[in-house]
Parts: sequence; structure tokens; C-alpha cells
Amino acid sequence: MAAGLTGSEILKIAGEIRAMVRGGAPICNLTVGDFDPAQFPIPARLRDGVATALAKGETNYPPADGVPELRQAVQAYYRRELGLAYPIECIHVTGGARPVIYSIYRSLVDPGDRVVYPLPSWNNNHYVHQLGAVGVPVPCSSANHFLPTAADLAPALRGARLVCLNSPLNPSGTAITPESLTTICHAVLAENRRREGTTERPLFLMYDHIYWPLCVGDTHHVTPPALVPEMARYTIFVDGISKAFAATGLRVGWAVGPADVIARMSAVIGHIGAWAPRAEQVATAAFLGDVAAQAEFRAAFIPGIQRRLDALYRGLEQMRVRGLPVEALPPMGAIYLTARIHPFGKRTTTGGVLTTNEEIRRWILEAAQVGVVPFQAFGVPEESGWFRLSVGAVSEAEIAAAMPRLQRALQGLL
Repeated sequence: MAAGLTGSEILKIAGEIRAMVRGGAPICNLTVGDFDPAQFPIPARLRDGVATALAKGETNYPPADGVPELRQAVQAYYRRELGLAYPIECIHVTGGARPVIYSIYRSLVDPGDRVVYPLPSWNNNHYVHQLGAVGVPVPCSSANHFLPTAADLAPALRGARLVCLNSPLNPSGTAITPESLTTICHAVLAENRRREGTTERPLFLMYDHIYWPLCVGDTHHVTPPALVPEMARYTIFVDGISKAFAATGLRVGWAVGPADVIARMSAVIGHIGAWAPRAEQVATAAFLGDVAAQAEFRAAFIPGIQRRLDALYRGLEQMRVRGLPVEALPPMGAIYLTARIHPFGKRTTTGGVLTTNEEIRRWILEAAQVGVVPFQAFGVPEESGWFRLSVGAVSEAEIAAAMPRLQRALQGLL
């Protein structure tokens, strides 16, 4: 199994860019799904809370399911911010969101079970491989902002064990609408009603909404149980502080879902020791309870993300209007913009012909000193020219300088 796992395309590209930066190249790095603390530092209340907890000796093992005050804080946070009421036994704290995803797969999916997920999406193909499951990828198009509809998913749900959704979506930075999510929920419920009275196990929905506080513009985040309350029985949330508060390195995540499923996940997580550090848990509990500190942080954080996304979008739109082979989807959330850069068949100044996404990616990096990630890194096989652009590690000035470089590079193609 391990020998068959492929490495992260994003990390490979990031290593290539680091080498160029060390050599003095002024790269506008739009590849990493992370935050540069120089651009987006974590909230001061959270930072100071970790230091205080360490000074108080909060350095021993935490409870395997999370310190009680953090589970209670998540419970209150979901009630206040999302209108969702869950008992405490439905909440489990982990070392970031990845252990949540792994334990969902490990607890629900047996070898040979079918897992339905959209394309593009992040890492579902790798989890399917680890479990020996059968992946059922559902291709999505730019017409629907690369998000699946009920019509897309319904044919694949019969007999499936798990369906995976992510909104706002990594890599596209787009968010599912209430209408679309409602119809998907009804499709899941219809499939589970069909299974009643049979030996078939239920179909569950993994709802990864790690980016939900990062909706921008008029985008409003929605959840399955809020739209269709019966979905609480079948929905497991993936969440944490990594994206919401630019705290990727603190490694505090959590699962929220049906108590019986959470109990099985807790057993898995307990045996692999994938809990968040105690001091970070204590600090996060205090921060989630401080509504004023969160509002103060978001007042600068969210506009900073939106300004960067808007600058990328405006720059690409201006190139499109000038007749250059680019287009972009309007930003809706997360830290990502989806752009199609498609000079297929064009010849570079060094004589090469651009025929694949990878060739275009390398050419953009060399000719415009801009790093982007092709949708192949998210399971999309087609050479369509779609790329993910991430703004978490760049300044507004870097974006402003990069757009003219990209435009000149495109204009210089033969």
C-alpha cells in the first residue's frame, strides 16, 4: 500500500520554488495552501494563550478525545456561529484536520467499499488508496464552479459507503449554494431510505468545511444539517483552526458528527495518538470563547484575503479582455482563485511548444516568475489549463508586480 502512494505534487512544486528563491529569483509563490506569518500572523489572543498555557505547565498528554474545555468551546462555537446544537459526545479534537479525514475513512470504509468524491478535490484519491476502497470520482466543470450537483452525484450514490464534499472548495475557492446542497442532501436521504430493512450499511457524508469562516463577498456558508435537519444523522464535519485563524502549524482540528460514528473515530485516533498538543488546545478553547478577539482578528484577516483574491481576479480579467488566453472564476471563499491559463499550441521564445498543463506551469514559473498548481494535483486528468492560485503566502505588492510579468510573458508567445 505504502509503495503505491504517490507524493504530493504541490510539495514537489513548492520545493522547486524554494530552490529558485534561494537563488535570488523574486517568485510570486501562489502554490502553497498555507499562510506566511509575515502576511497573516495568528491572532494575538491565541498566540499569547499558547505561551501562557505552556508557562502554566500544560505540557502533558491531553485526553484522547480532547480537553473538555475545548470540546465545550467547539460546541458553543457551532451553536453560536452555525446554529448547530450537538451534544458533547459528538465532538472529538484531533491534531489538525487530516486525522479527522483519515479516521472517517478508517472508521466507515472497508476494503472494496465505494467512496464518491468530486473532481477536482484534495487527497480523496490517496485516502481511497490507503483503505483499499473503490474510488468513484465525479468530474465537475467550471460551469458549476467545479462543485458537484445532485444530478452529478446521484448515479454514483447507490451502494456507496461515503460521499465527500468540501466547501469552500480546495482548489477552486468556490462555495456550494444552499439550493444545490439541499438537493444533494435529499439524494443522500433517499439512498438511505432505500437501504432501510436491508443489510446495507448507511451512506455517510463527509463535509469538509475547514475554510467556512473564509467566505468572501456575498458568499454565505451553508451546512447539511442546517438545511435538512435529518442529515445530522449522516454528516461528519471536518473542521479546525488551521484556515479560520491562519494557525496551520498549531495543529488543532476537530470532528463533529453522530455520536456512534465519533466513538469509532475516537478509538482509531486514540490508537495512533493523533491528538492536538495540550497547550494549543487550552489556548484554542479560550480563544473560541472570546467573541471580541475573533471579530478583531477577522476585521483585518478576511479583507486582506479578499483584496489579494480580487487583485488576482482583476489582473486576469484585464488580460482576458485584451484577448490573452486566460480566464478566472470570481472568488467566493478560502484562499484560492481558480484560473484557466491556456496558451496551448503557442511557442515560447526558447522554441518549445506548450501542450500540457505541466509545460504551461513550468513556463509561467520561468517566464513570469509566478508559481501556480495545475488541477492534475487534485485528480483532474484533462489537460484543460486550469490552475489553483493561493494567496496565503504573498503580499498585495507581490501580486501587483506579478500580473504585468504574466501579461508580458503571454504577449511574448509566438
